[in-house]
Amino acid sequence: MKESAQSRAMFAVLAGIARPLMNILMAKKWEGTEKLPAGGFIAAPNHCTEIDPIVVGHMLYNMKRPPHFLAKAGLFKTPVLGSLLRTANQIPVERSTAGANRSLKAAQEVVDAGGAIIIYPEGTLTRDPDLWPMKGHTGAARLAIQTGAPVVPIAQWGAHEVFPRYAKRFHVFPRKTSRVLVGDPVDLSAFQGRPLDRATLVEATDIIMDAITELLATLRGEEPPTERWDPAAHNQSKHGRFQSRGSETAESIDRNGTDGQK
Repeated sequence: MKESAQSRAMFAVLAGIARPLMNILMAKKWEGTEKLPAGGFIAAPNHCTEIDPIVVGHMLYNMKRPPHFLAKAGLFKTPVLGSLLRTANQIPVERSTAGANRSLKAAQEVVDAGGAIIIYPEGTLTRDPDLWPMKGHTGAARLAIQTGAPVVPIAQWGAHEVFPRYAKRFHVFPRKTSRVLVGDPVDLSAFQGRPLDRATLVEATDIIMDAITELLATLRGEEPPTERWDPAAHNQSKHGRFQSRGSETAESIDRNGTDGQK
């Protein structure tokens, strides 16, 4: 999926809107950006607030790596947003197995063309009460093993103070700092040639989540929990919007291998 002139123009327009707004909303500190591979790669960030994609996208675009996200197919059906997403070569994810396969193929085309594909391994905003990364889904690991593309763990912290998880308004004052820390690509070479069964994918996903958690612990200056939060163990759904009083919305996202979209 080579960047067309149209997609480059759309990225420029979106960046022209988003970057000044992000610079107004918060200061930024990006570390480890030299670790971003020159070729195609999979970016795997933690996910603790709805504006995370803009934070990570801002960083990647400034590094001259236009970001491509796996996004819920329903977003592509809205009149204005859908047109913007399609023009910017973002990738819709459907619930069906066939749709999931199409999404993986499109993601692979981005990586093969030297692009950056962003997959949130948690699949949705973390359920962890203290915003540590929770148990991951296998989409990023599956794509990495299939394509051989490097997985770059990314931790971000601070944006949640500007727009807390499930908030309805921004908290601009006092001014906060959004920090992003890019880690070394995760070594998944041991999984090459192994069957893509659940055991393999879960093991590879745990390695990715460990790398993200370690980076976040560095940013926070804290020790992460000894056990990663598992929504199933707390009677929570793994997808969609979680409401702290115990109710869940019906919103859900794909579970068939591309479960890393916002």
